[in-house]
Amino acid sequence: MSKDTVFPDPADTLTVCTSVDELKKAIRNIRAGNQTIGFVPTMGALHEGHFSLIDIAKQKTDAVIVSIFVNPAQFGPNEDFDSYPRQLQEDVDACKKAGVDIVFAPDRDEMYDDSTYLSIKIDTLNDYMCGASRPGFFEGILLIVNKLFNLIEPDVAVFGQKDIQQIQIIRQMVKEFNHGVEIVAAPIQRANDGLALSSRNTYLTRDQRTVAPGLFRSLQYIEQQIISGVNEPKLLIEHQKDELEAKGFEIDYLNVFTEKTLSPVTTLSKDERYILAGAAYLGKTRLIDNILIEL
Repeated sequence: MSKDTVFPDPADTLTVCTSVDELKKAIRNIRAGNQTIGFVPTMGALHEGHFSLIDIAKQKTDAVIVSIFVNPAQFGPNEDFDSYPRQLQEDVDACKKAGVDIVFAPDRDEMYDDSTYLSIKIDTLNDYMCGASRPGFFEGILLIVNKLFNLIEPDVAVFGQKDIQQIQIIRQMVKEFNHGVEIVAAPIQRANDGLALSSRNTYLTRDQRTVAPGLFRSLQYIEQQIISGVNEPKLLIEHQKDELEAKGFEIDYLNVFTEKTLSPVTTLSKDERYILAGAAYLGKTRLIDNILIEL
């Protein structure tokens, strides 16, 4: 932490921990009162989407912990780790206002050794969607989430549906690693024009911000056609890709995926659940969005 970092007075109800030892002590105090713990992991630059997760955690548990850590393990060599928005003091103040009990804000050295010998491998669940274009991304997420789950041992952890592939992979990790935590997927929070809220939206220029809701509108249009009876949406999807590219989007992916295996499907069946998802760049800003469909 910077020497200039300012945190709330110790008399305040919010406890801010920057070390694992501080965190464990604060958690022991909570557990001594037989309280349940809700956990919301974040990379900071908090917005209304994050606060909706905090609200759900508060409804489901007695005490809420929010982590603020820009995790280097989930950034590729040409991604935005250095420029990712960081506003720790503002985030701490906002967490206090939101009724958070503990903020865990470690630095890199607190979470990672200089030399590591172990890793987590993912089989097939990251072959498509964001995993296809961001090698190592979900392995880096599982590494830090596994660490945080081991440290906090929350009863409930809340993640946003916008990162649906992340949620499904973390659910599988919880199942296979026997973490005793309930994973809750919170609805996507949107601006008035439909754009899914994201810390990276601050990268958008004014003109790009006007265009950005187009991704969600394309998803909505495809959803409507599927609900109306289209069960082979390939041509429909290709048309929407063309429409988005004409507006300035660079498409990463746009497709329908199975909910369980996260693999693309060409023919949809009744009584099945699907993820209609897309990712695209506007300039340097990568936008992702999705809609869950149950036929």
